[in-house]
Amino acid sequence: MRFASLLLLFLVTCGVHAAPKADLWPRWQAHDDANAERIGHEEWDRLLAQYVKVGADGINRVAYSRISVADKAALAAYLQRLQSVPISRYARAEQRPYWINLYNAQTMQLVVDKYPVASIRDIRLGGGLLAQFFGGPWAAKTLKVEGTQVALDDVEHRILRPIWRDPRIHYAVNCASIGCPNLATQAYTAERTETLLDAGARAYVNHPRGAKVEGGKLVVSSIYVWFMEDFGGNDAGILAHLRQYAAPTKQMALAPFKSLGDNSDRYDWALNDAR
Repeated sequence: MRFASLLLLFLVTCGVHAAPKADLWPRWQAHDDANAERIGHEEWDRLLAQYVKVGADGINRVAYSRISVADKAALAAYLQRLQSVPISRYARAEQRPYWINLYNAQTMQLVVDKYPVASIRDIRLGGGLLAQFFGGPWAAKTLKVEGTQVALDDVEHRILRPIWRDPRIHYAVNCASIGCPNLATQAYTAERTETLLDAGARAYVNHPRGAKVEGGKLVVSSIYVWFMEDFGGNDAGILAHLRQYAAPTKQMALAPFKSLGDNSDRYDWALNDAR
């Protein structure tokens, strides 16, 4: 226990966020591009359209308290159906939206089950020492896919990030927090994925949560620091990514900056709750 206490003290003192590295899970590398079968996400589409509220401030919030008993059951049934899909047999074009939707629907389910909570980090479901200290349900094996227990961390860091190696994944998976990129108002599908990923990137980069200039200093979302390896591996890579998706006014604001500087990132863990 003394070692654990010292480890936690070290992490807090050093400001370490313990963001997981991308670590490929070979099991879900398999795919069959000849399989033209589609996975339906109609229930999730309907739930998103009904309960995700687009705010005037550019932040999408979820009306957790208004989700009806029937729709809670519909959410649970959708998650159960997704977990019964033999996803490794499907084409990559179906796999990516499957994992994104599974992640987001499970996140919503976890919040609904524990609601009201001030932050998703208040939900502790096990997952080891760091998970218990930092909070959140991400390391808990709350899903079962093809007979394998799967955590939200597995979906994001062992499947989505290392298989697709696309930084826009960070704009798709939603951690139920104000600081997170918006939960989309539509389900991801093979046909919509590229459009939704691009839209998510542009919306976040051009919102103050993504990047803003404050007092002559560039302040970016902590996502870019926690997962720097996905955004080029250094400050220059992050800035290049931001400029790729920035609108003209944001491009002008970013122009003077060559690096992020110290203590330049922020993140709001308050629940994305539409009260």
